[in-house]
Amino acid sequence: MHAAQEELSFTYFPENYRWSHGLLIGLNMAPWGGAEIGEINRIGLRLKNRVGDDNAWFREWAREARTVEDRGRERIADGRTLSGAQYLQRASAYYHVGERFLQPKSKEGLDAYMRGVDCLREAARHIRRPRLEHVEIPYEGTSIPAIYVHAEPVKSDGKVPAMVFFDGLDVTKEIQYFKGVSDLVARGIACLIVDGPGNGESIRFRNLYLHHETERYATPAWEYLAARAEIDAKRIGVMAISLGGYYAPRAAAFEPRYACCIAWGAQWDYEKIWRERFERLARSDTPALSVASRTGPRPASRPAASLSTTAIRSWPAANRSTPPARHSSSPARSTSPAAPTPSRPSTTAIPTSSAAAAPSPAGRPSTRAMSTAR
Repeated sequence: MHAAQEELSFTYFPENYRWSHGLLIGLNMAPWGGAEIGEINRIGLRLKNRVGDDNAWFREWAREARTVEDRGRERIADGRTLSGAQYLQRASAYYHVGERFLQPKSKEGLDAYMRGVDCLREAARHIRRPRLEHVEIPYEGTSIPAIYVHAEPVKSDGKVPAMVFFDGLDVTKEIQYFKGVSDLVARGIACLIVDGPGNGESIRFRNLYLHHETERYATPAWEYLAARAEIDAKRIGVMAISLGGYYAPRAAAFEPRYACCIAWGAQWDYEKIWRERFERLARSDTPALSVASRTGPRPASRPAASLSTTAIRSWPAANRSTPPARHSSSPARSTSPAAPTPSRPSTTAIPTSSAAAAPSPAGRPSTRAMSTAR
């Protein structure tokens, strides 16, 4: 018999683990300008009688995103560019939170996704601080998209440290931007947020599938930063959230030039995590949204740090040398205009129908990224 666990996280949809977690992604962006609680509550209220219908989820998030986007563009047209940019930032996040659960992907969903990308691009043109730059990172004959966020304040007499920030299971660089990046740059640390293979634009528009060898794109990311004049190449670290608790340590282990690593939720046995989630769902024991509640008692052989944000130093500086040739990349390109432009679906339409995808069973965790890993 399994004892009930106390849920420490806010569950907007108590009967649906996956939807509650998805709405929390939106709410948790509010401190960094990625959401307004009232706007997200309006989305949630419209979904109360549609729980488990992923088409409805997509439509309502896209509907709110379009409303917020239109208001932002109106303000920009009126000359209130900073206010308009703040609206566009939130619209970007709402489009992406809404699209995550669509499977299989549809033209409607991809159009909405690209609207989210373009909203943040447009906002970046009007935001004075922090300064965002959309860039392309060379990768195995093509490139992967990233956002470079300049450190504040800029040092006039020296170079700044930087962090590479990889996505988790099925989030995007646009969502990641609203996960504390501004706190890093305010402390003088530049940040490169990357849609690696299997994530964001890389999987949706470039057919770059998820793989376990994170160093294959972690090395080009390091080299991109090291080539920038303002970056101290000896102080480049790597971090990642959720499934990134595997990506980041793998990157630091196989690319020794990373000076430090932060696993924002270490992944010790990812297959075991998902097996236990599905087993709990099968017996109607909803997995907890909170890390402390989900992990339970700590095995005696593991340190306490393994249960939360885990900082891992890479091996001593004396051993940091150029990685094997198979991981090296071509010279970094500094800005996206010089990189190949991927084909995009039209961004003129906004989802209005339910033809995008069949709804998933209520309460089942999203497995989209698993199905795209090849």
